[in-house]
Amino acid sequence: MFQTASMKQTLQFDQQSCRLTLEGLPDLSAGHSSDAIGILTGWSLAWVGRPEELEGRREHLEAILRVVLSYARYLISGVPRRVGAAEDPASISPGEDGRHVLLLRSSQAGVEPLALGLDDAELADLVRVLDRLRLDPRLQVSLPEDPCRPLRAREVQGRTPLQRRLSGVVGGAAALGLTAAAAWLLPPPPAPAPAPGSPPPAAPRG
Repeated sequence: MFQTASMKQTLQFDQQSCRLTLEGLPDLSAGHSSDAIGILTGWSLAWVGRPEELEGRREHLEAILRVVLSYARYLISGVPRRVGAAEDPASISPGEDGRHVLLLRSSQAGVEPLALGLDDAELADLVRVLDRLRLDPRLQVSLPEDPCRPLRAREVQGRTPLQRRLSGVVGGAAALGLTAAAAWLLPPPPAPAPAPGSPPPAAPRG
């Protein structure tokens, strides 16, 4: 079964500050429809008002998808941290002045990594286009596992200051102690008055 250039498909995902474009062919041997992309031949990520246009191999797109969505997950949880190792095709980390630095490393020797600083709005737009890419049924390419899992308790706890982590425990213990002290200092409630017609209480025997 032959595939011709006329079968080439393009998927485009636009947000206010960026545009992600994918090009490829349907994999007819896998039963894909003619408007699907099962074989990715190229991609590009362009930014409004910027000369940089990111492009690379499929592994770079998969790395961007993985690290950016994972990084956004940490940001939402209030524990910003670098995602992606030094040898990975892409990584992202907190930068100066509240910006976020997306680093794309070439697979060719001698080529310096491309660093792109993103503000919060640009990062949000990038997350939206990546989410749309991941959920588009026309893209029949195997993608990395969903990185949008909830953080484990130790991931959040390990980056919460000890004073803040202990404040709830100490506050609860203090409140319990104050309640016990107040109960100890208060006088006992008076004995209930005898009901009308009931015999008077017996006098204590000397």
